[in-house]
This record gives sequence, C-alpha cells and structure tokens, in this order.
Amino acid sequence: MPDGVCAARASQETMRILFTCLLLMLLFATGLSKPANLKPKPIDKRQNETPYEKFKRQHVDAKMTAKKCEAEIKNKQIYNVDNSCKDTNTFILSDYEKVKAICNGHGSPHKNTCLTESKAKFSIVKCELKNNGGRKPNCQYKGKLLTNRIVVVQCGGLPVHFEKDIVTFESNNAAIGKIPMDDTSVPTNIHV
Repeated sequence: MPDGVCAARASQETMRILFTCLLLMLLFATGLSKPANLKPKPIDKRQNETPYEKFKRQHVDAKMTAKKCEAEIKNKQIYNVDNSCKDTNTFILSDYEKVKAICNGHGSPHKNTCLTESKAKFSIVKCELKNNGGRKPNCQYKGKLLTNRIVVVQCGGLPVHFEKDIVTFESNNAAIGKIPMDDTSVPTNIHV
C-alpha cells in the first residue's frame, strides 16, 4: 500500500480512539457510568398499601417488646406524612386474626361514635417519642408494656385506624369496669 493510504487509515483510527475516549470521559463526568445510577429506584411498598395493610404494619405485632420501639418504628417506616416522628405509636400484641375479629362480630360500638371497641382484652406496647420535633430517621422512643386493654379502632370491614386503648379492671365479683386512662390518671373507684 502506498504510504499516503496508510497515513490516512492511521489518522482515521486515531480519530476513532480519541472520539471513544471523549465519550467515555463524558459518561464518567455525568455519572451515567456508575452502576448504582443505572438501577431503578426501589418502589416504596407503602404507596400501594390498603388501609388495613397500613394498620397491620403500624399497629399489630405479636412479638413486639417495649425495648424494640425505635428499631421497629424505623424498620416498619412509621412516620407522619411530612417525615416527622409520630408522638405515639401503639402496637397490639396479638395475631392479625384476633385483631381483625374486632370488626367482625367481636367488637361493640364505642359510645356515640363510628368507632368499635374490642370485647377481648389485649396487651399493648405504647411507644412515646422522647425527642420532640425529631425527624426521620432520628426518632427516639420509650416503650411501655400495658395489659388488660380494650382497644378502640375504626373499622372499614377490617380495622383501618387505631384510636386509643381503655384500661379495664376486674373486681372480685367479675364485673368489669372500664376507665379511659392516660399515664397520669389514678383510678379512684377500685374496691379491694
């Protein structure tokens, strides 16, 4: 081959190499070459939850303990819609079927509301925020195990909202007294 043809081919080959190098540099500069950027973002399963599924995730856990509040709230992603920490979250220590039964014949109307209270008593873990104003994922909670609680829920065929709990006391004659209580309440009508 004549020297002029070889020189032209070498020049074309050099141009291809330079063009390829330029493209690779652009890819690296824009970050498109990183494998993490090529993966689709994970889908937030909470977006497709039914109200009952959300209720189960946030409020029903048979293995919950008072010491696990922070870990479980973080793991189950229980936050307010603005990503601030919830002031209180309550876990019912039971299996799903027993809690679901509240809305299917094992509950009774709660006062003059659209709510239903359980006929059965449950143990609960109440997780209360320690760092007011905290934001996801830095929520710090103190948990309390509470027993003999009637739970009050909103039903939509299934439980869809946890409203509150009511403490119950049994006297010697087996009559049940229900007293709504908070942490500072002192029962005054207990007869021993």
